[in-house]
Amino acid sequence: MGAQQREYRQRSRSVQSTKKITRAMELIAASRVVKARQRVAETTPYARAITRAASAVATHADVDHPLTTKREQPRRAGVLVVTSDRGLAGAYAANVLKRSEQLRELVEESGMEFVPFLTGRKAESYYSFRNRPFEDSWSGFSDSPTFDVAQEISERLIGEFTKGTDEGGVDEIHLVYTRFVNMVTQEVQVTRLLPLEVVEDAAPRTPENGFPLYEFEPDAAEVLDALLPRYITSRIWNALLQSAASELAARQRAMKSATDNAEELIKTYTRLANQARQAEITQEISEIVGGASALADAK
Repeated sequence: MGAQQREYRQRSRSVQSTKKITRAMELIAASRVVKARQRVAETTPYARAITRAASAVATHADVDHPLTTKREQPRRAGVLVVTSDRGLAGAYAANVLKRSEQLRELVEESGMEFVPFLTGRKAESYYSFRNRPFEDSWSGFSDSPTFDVAQEISERLIGEFTKGTDEGGVDEIHLVYTRFVNMVTQEVQVTRLLPLEVVEDAAPRTPENGFPLYEFEPDAAEVLDALLPRYITSRIWNALLQSAASELAARQRAMKSATDNAEELIKTYTRLANQARQAEITQEISEIVGGASALADAK
């Protein structure tokens, strides 16, 4: 009985130590997610506005720009997969990787080669463990990305797209990331960045239907040259921030669940230890009574 008590006490102390860690991680994630949500709220309107602007210019400009023209018989599709550097965030990284695998199947079924670009150590480990090649990777910033990283990634992707497949580039660029909806809901999104998808209706340009009449200075090609790289950078920057907020929210929920489970385990081990102690006391009392009875009979 004494051995059982010691075992239950040791397990309870071990779970208490784990609970302290999970509780601390929950509080850290809760404090950091506030700033992450604020950054998402600040950048999302700009990302949407520049997307509409780039799409409108591409729609109303009679120019075949490399970043807006869909290529005939595309052969390689580049995919930027945004995951986390650390675990303990529930199924956050697994959901992104699962969606990227579904996209891989669609790309390969269409006859194109899947060319992954990775962010986050979870994606790097996933591909390295399976001995799968990837074009490039970035890590070390998943829960607190910087604009410089987003600009570096966008320059690399634009460079790969402008090279074309004949020089080892890609014909399409897709983005797989997690969109932050609220603290409970985060959704994995797949977006085609290049060639640019037109989101505005190509209706006749008249004041009655609400579309402005565009005039380009000096010309539409130079406007697109200046606008589209900023569009790609802003979309990637917003995707990194959305993913960071989603990661922190997922980690906060996961650590809260782990803390609650630890509390239940502590209660269970405490109850079992008390039961073992009661059984030991009962056995000792029985032995004392039995011994006293034996002495009384001997007399």
